Amino acid sequence: MQTKLGLVLLCAGSLWFSGCATDTSTKGPQVEDKTTAASTTGTQTGSQPLRDSGDTKGGALGGTAAEADLLAKRRVYFEFDSSALDADNRRIVEAHARYLAANPKLRVTLEGHADERGTREYNIALGERRGQAVEKIMRVLGVTAGNLAVTSFGEEKPIAPEHNESAWALNRRVEIIYQ
Repeated sequence: MQTKLGLVLLCAGSLWFSGCATDTSTKGPQVEDKTTAASTTGTQTGSQPLRDSGDTKGGALGGTAAEADLLAKRRVYFEFDSSALDADNRRIVEAHARYLAANPKLRVTLEGHADERGTREYNIALGERRGQAVEKIMRVLGVTAGNLAVTSFGEEKPIAPEHNESAWALNRRVEIIYQ
């Protein structure tokens, strides 16, 4: 496990030293969030060292670069007016679910967001449905309910302030926030 964790940390360090911006506002198993929405070309970044809580035996991280890359992505994106995940975003959620199931002391908040179109009330409800969709996948994969909290910000916390499709695509998201 030490070798696998060392490899993951080496990959994380390489990504961090490549000039990516850091985000120290959250804790958890992230290296770099370079997730892109399907219809955009922009990337979202934020990094911290990937760490194993030490609660498991046999490699909670899976030990592969692919698994570390999925864990680095802490935002999943949705199509307009939808709370269904596509295959790529589902793989991200599944990687986090495996990590959380293997590290039962960790907790996450799933923050649901929507773009600015629609009423405030509708967008709050849509953000909630998106967070619950991610929660459901995680629960099916063994994460206990006590480890998950869902909240919705609707359109209130956009990460892209522009008023166009590429910005809206970035704002239709769930953020996986480790505590």
